[in-house]
Amino acid sequence: MPRRVVDVLVPVALDRAYSYRVPDELDLHPGDIVSVPLGAREATAVVWADNPKPNPRLDNRLKDVEEKLDVPSLRPELRGFVDWVANYTLSSRGMVLRMCLRMGEHLGAERERVGVRLADRAPARMTAARSRVLAALADGMVRAKSDAAREAGVSAGVIDGLIDDGALETMVLPAEPVAGKPDADFNAPDFSPAQRAAAAELKATLAKGGYAVTLLDGVTGSGKTEIYFEAVADTIRRGRQSLILMPEIALTAAFLDRFAARFGEKPAEWHSQLTPRRRARTWKAVADGQAAVVVGARSALFLPYADLGLIVVDEEHDPAYKQEDGVRYHARDMAVVRGHIARIPVVLSSATPSVETEVNARRGRYARLSLPERFGGARLPSIEAVDLRRDPPPPRHFISPVLAGAVKVSLERGEQALLFLNRRGYAPLTLCRACGFRFACPNCDAWLVDHRFRRQLVCHHCGYAMPHPANCPQCDAVNSFVPIGPGVERLEEEVRELFPGARVLVLSSDLVASVERLREEFADVAAGRFDIVIGTQLVAKGHHFPMLNLVGVIDADLGLANGDLRAAERTFQLLHQVVGRAGRETGAGYGYLQTHQPEHPVIRALIAQDRDAFYDAEIEQREAAHYPPFGRLASLVVSGPDRHETEAFARALARAAPKVDVAHAPPTRDGAGTKDRKAIGDEVRVLGPAEAPLALVRGRHRLRLLVKSPRAFDLSGYLRDWLAAGPKPKGAIKLEIDVDPQSFL
Repeated sequence: MPRRVVDVLVPVALDRAYSYRVPDELDLHPGDIVSVPLGAREATAVVWADNPKPNPRLDNRLKDVEEKLDVPSLRPELRGFVDWVANYTLSSRGMVLRMCLRMGEHLGAERERVGVRLADRAPARMTAARSRVLAALADGMVRAKSDAAREAGVSAGVIDGLIDDGALETMVLPAEPVAGKPDADFNAPDFSPAQRAAAAELKATLAKGGYAVTLLDGVTGSGKTEIYFEAVADTIRRGRQSLILMPEIALTAAFLDRFAARFGEKPAEWHSQLTPRRRARTWKAVADGQAAVVVGARSALFLPYADLGLIVVDEEHDPAYKQEDGVRYHARDMAVVRGHIARIPVVLSSATPSVETEVNARRGRYARLSLPERFGGARLPSIEAVDLRRDPPPPRHFISPVLAGAVKVSLERGEQALLFLNRRGYAPLTLCRACGFRFACPNCDAWLVDHRFRRQLVCHHCGYAMPHPANCPQCDAVNSFVPIGPGVERLEEEVRELFPGARVLVLSSDLVASVERLREEFADVAAGRFDIVIGTQLVAKGHHFPMLNLVGVIDADLGLANGDLRAAERTFQLLHQVVGRAGRETGAGYGYLQTHQPEHPVIRALIAQDRDAFYDAEIEQREAAHYPPFGRLASLVVSGPDRHETEAFARALARAAPKVDVAHAPPTRDGAGTKDRKAIGDEVRVLGPAEAPLALVRGRHRLRLLVKSPRAFDLSGYLRDWLAAGPKPKGAIKLEIDVDPQSFL
C-alpha cells in the first residue's frame, strides 16, 4: 500500500509547498504543525493539504515528516487568510505563514518558577532578617522566591539560607499567565444617552452574528473606546476571543489601564518589544484560547486564535498600520479580510476616518455609528490660524508672539500646553555660511539631520551618523555651520528661553530609551508633572491629558508640501488629532495653527471644524482622478548599486508590461460582455520608470514604476502575469512590489 503524502508549507521565502511522506505512526491533518527535514536542517512547517496524487517519479526522493509538534493546529480560516494575503500582495506564502508561527520553538524548555512556604522545622539560627521572612510567610501561602524576599525586605540569599535550613520548603509554581480572565461585568460604564444608543446598536450587530464592518465615528474625547469595550464584553460573554489592533506601542500603556478598570484584568499584549519567551507564551495562550482579549500591533492579526469572535481596529486611519517591508500589507484592510473569511464582525474606530473607510460608509458597505459630541459635556477646542505672513516669530525663532502669549496665559492658569512639530532632531539641515556646503548622507539622497542630544548628524533613512566636525570639509572654515529650520530639540531651546520657569518635556521617538520609560513620561504628563510638552506625532493620538488645554502647531504646512496623493488627508487627520488633545476634561481647549497659507482648504476646514466639507472635496478630487478608493495603484521599485544597470532593468521591465488580458477584467454585475470588459481593461496604465523621490537609499539607486487601474480590475493577477513574462532580477538588482502603496518616497 503506498504511503500517504502531504503537502507542507515551510515559513521561508518560497511560495510553493513541498511533499513529504507521512510515517504510519503519525496521524496528520491539514493545519498540523510539524517538523520536517529541509536541506541539511530541520524546519518547523505546517501541513497544508493532502496530496492524493504525488508524482510517482519522486517517490524514492520524498522525505518523511519527522514529528508532529505538541501545539494547536492552524485553523482553516487562518490558512485561507494566509493564502489570500499572499495572493493579493504577491508575497510568498511561506513569508506570510512565518508571521503566524512566532511560537518560540527554538527557545527550549521554559525555566521553572520556584515558590516557597513555611515548613514545620524551625531554623537553626535566627536573625532579624530571617524573623521578617518567617513573619511574612506565617499565613502559610506559597510565594515566589522573589516576592517573598521583596515582601520581607531581605535579599534572596536569606531565602536560600532558610531553604537550606529546612525552615522553608520549595515547590514548582505553575507558569504565570500572560493575562488574567477579564470580567465582562466588572465595572459597567455610565453612558450618556448617545453612547448608550451607539453601544446598543453595536451589540445588536454582534448578536446577529456573521461578518459585518462598523465604523465607530466619534469626535476626539467622545468615548469611542468605551463603546467598543461593550462589543468586547459581549464577545467575552459568548466565550470567544477579541483582537484590538493599535497603531503604536506607546498607546498601549494608558489603554491597558483603561481596559483593566473596565474588565478587572489587563489583556494579553502582542508587539515587537515582548521578550522571545513572553512572545512564545502569548502565542500559546492565544492558540489554546486562554487569552480572551489580545491588544497588539498589526502583526497580532496573524496570530492563530482558537476562536476569534471580534476584531477592533483603533485609530483605523493611522499610517502605521501599513507594513512597508517584507510582506507589504495594510492591517486595517487585512483585518476586514480576516473578518470576512472568519465570518465575524469588525469595528473600525476613528475621529478622522481614512478616505477609503469614509467612502465605504457613505456607500453603505460599512455601517456607521456617530458620536458627534464629547463625553461629559466637554467642548471641542476652538481653533485659530496664526498667519505667519502677518505675525511672524522673531528672527531665528519659531514661536510667533500670538502663540507665545497664549502659552503664557495657559501657564498662568496652571494648565498645560502642547507644542507640536512633526520633525525629529535639532535642525533638518546644516550648512556652512562661508561657502554654502550642506551635509548630505553619502548613502542616500537626503540631508543629514542635526541631533544635538546625540551630538551627531544623522540620516533618517539609513541610520548613517557622523560627529559634528569643527571645520567645513569644503572650505575649511571654522565654526561656520548654521542650523536651518527647527526640530523639536531646537524648539526646546526656544521654549526654555521664553518660559525659564516652566517644566518642559520633549517627546520624540529618537529620544525614547525604552517603552517602559515612554509610558512613565506619558503618565507624568497626565499627572501634571510637566507644564509644556514638545512632541512629534508620538503625542498626536490616543492620549488623554486632563490638564492640557492648549495645543500649538508650530508648522501646520509641513505635511502639505509633498506630492503624495494623501498629503491633504494625512495633514488634516494629524492636525485634527493633535488639536483634539486639548480641553478633554476641564476648561476650554484652544488650538493655534501657525501657517503661511491660512487659505488652504485643509487649514480652512480645521478652523471651521467642518470635517464633512473636507471629505466632500477630497472625495470629489479622488473620484475625478480615479485615485483610491475609486481606482487602484501598485508600485514597483527597482533598486541596485549601479545606476545604469538598475535603469536598464527598470526599462526592460516596463517594456515587458503585458497587453491587458480581457480575462483579468471581471464582468460587471449586470453581466456585461467582452466588449465592456475590454473597455475596463484599456484604462490600465503603466507609468515610468522614473527616479523615486528618494532616488538613493543605503547606496542603492531607486527607480519606480506605477500601475494605475480601475477599482474592479484584478491588479494582483495582472502583476503576476507581468512578472512571469518579464525579466528576472539578477545579481544585486532588487524588485519590490507594493499593492495599494501608502508611501510614494
